[in-house]
Amino acid sequence: MIDNLNRLIDQIETRLGDDLDVDELAAAMGTTGYHTRRMFSSLAGMPVSEYVRRRRMTVAATDVIGAEDLLTIAVRYGYGSVEAFGRAFRAVHGVSHGDVRRNGGPLRSQPQLRFRLTVEGSTPMDARIIERPAFRLIGHAARVPLVHEGINPHIQRHIAALPTEENARLKRLGDTEPAGLLQVSADVDPDAAEGSALTYLHGVAVGEGGPVPEDLDVIDVAAGAWVVFQSSGPHPKALQDAYAGSATDWFPSNPWRLRPGPSIVAVLDRSPDFSRATCELWFPIERGA
Repeated sequence: MIDNLNRLIDQIETRLGDDLDVDELAAAMGTTGYHTRRMFSSLAGMPVSEYVRRRRMTVAATDVIGAEDLLTIAVRYGYGSVEAFGRAFRAVHGVSHGDVRRNGGPLRSQPQLRFRLTVEGSTPMDARIIERPAFRLIGHAARVPLVHEGINPHIQRHIAALPTEENARLKRLGDTEPAGLLQVSADVDPDAAEGSALTYLHGVAVGEGGPVPEDLDVIDVAAGAWVVFQSSGPHPKALQDAYAGSATDWFPSNPWRLRPGPSIVAVLDRSPDFSRATCELWFPIERGA
């Protein structure tokens, strides 16, 4: 995977003015656009699209400082008008292209990325791989923005709005793995950009053919393989560290890749104030080529 990401970086550099088809490039490298986007975002801390925009504007700044016509520069970097180019330029550099042409700066450069895998082996990840038949996730769903660090206040408000007795009812309905009350993230943008919308479901897992109360939302989950990581410690930090470790350590070292589907957190044990917890983190996976 690390080699594939570096090949993607090289392709970006040679095609800064073109529309980049990540799915096509990933297929040529024997993987999927979905997995490539998820791994890029996790390791780089930004979506592929954002990195491309930053690199375009970094390189374009050299042309802007010169005397060339701004429309010619805009078209060179894939923009149909000076106005669209100007908005992208300001978003990256914080100033207009006119200011840079007059004053030479200030400029914010995006260095070319290079991914490297460092294997230390001092902190093994507790993971298991299982095959699961199709099942359903049922509960209470809401559309919320993605938050990378700390507690997501939108999810907090969603859960807090549920009646206290609802958790007990959901637990009675759950009849398959993952067990217990679940925190489900579905419809996540493959770029996993901060603030992008996802579907969050607070609920349980049930068999594919079981009855579902009409007042509950449903997410159907296809049969397939899953990797399950266990985390234990301060919450949510230990869980978020497991998320990060899956991208930086586990996936680059194993012949599996993410496939489309929900990610699931099962809370196995927790302190009364939820400051510490033991959780399972479930990702849908498929064997790589």
